[in-house]
Amino acid sequence: MSVMSQEKAVTGARAGPREGLRLFAQNRKSFWVVLSLVGLFTAWEIAGRVPISFAFPTFLETLAAFFEMLGDGTMFRAFFLTLQPLVLGVGISALVGIALGIAMGLSDRVEWLLAPVFIVLQAAPMAALVPLVTFVYGIGLTAKTLAVVMLALPVIVLNSYKAVRHVNPSLVDMCRSFQGTRMQQIFKIIIPDASPVLFAGLRLGVAAGFIGVMLAELLITPTGIGDLITYHRSVANYAHMYAAVAAIIAVSTLTLAGLQYVEVNVLRPEKRRK
Repeated sequence: MSVMSQEKAVTGARAGPREGLRLFAQNRKSFWVVLSLVGLFTAWEIAGRVPISFAFPTFLETLAAFFEMLGDGTMFRAFFLTLQPLVLGVGISALVGIALGIAMGLSDRVEWLLAPVFIVLQAAPMAALVPLVTFVYGIGLTAKTLAVVMLALPVIVLNSYKAVRHVNPSLVDMCRSFQGTRMQQIFKIIIPDASPVLFAGLRLGVAAGFIGVMLAELLITPTGIGDLITYHRSVANYAHMYAAVAAIIAVSTLTLAGLQYVEVNVLRPEKRRK
């Protein structure tokens, strides 16, 4: 073997571990996420086999029940019913909440008028208020959508309000010095600078919306995922009940992760890690 070949072999041997460390550093977040899920599912399986309760199925039994409900279409029909009030409620809360939050952040009068209301709504026990909605709007789609709005709207409004209040005042002064109009201040200075907290408020609002739709389906009328949970609990089919609960948790987690991905990679690419 020539001297040059020996040098290349040594260099390749050194580069191998370095390349592996570099790839691990790039994907360490995914590695720890997968490791934590494996640990959770392993602990779940062990707890189900002990068992810690006769009503606690193993992870494999729950997984089999999940695929069974996917195969017969039960899970898809349930999510179709659940997502209707969720999408409507979160959409209304996002549009109205951001607008009200910006208005509160820009005007002291609007803040004095609306801030106490949304602070009380955020602190109020909404689970106790959701059944009251049925006395006014019945048990249909309107009542469930309103339940989602009741939980998601205060979160989005208050985060949007705080975001606008903490906009860099020097940027607003610069816009005024260049004779910018009020609308230019809002859309070119205030909203872009407040976007980090605005997006955080939207994610929290979506999370609250999932809580609201589940409360509505469990307390107002059992439909969708709430119907699956209630029915399988009543017939002691606990593997299917846990599968429905795990499914809605997984969908909410993936939805929030998707929103964060869109924020980082589409709407705010400057946050993307190099």
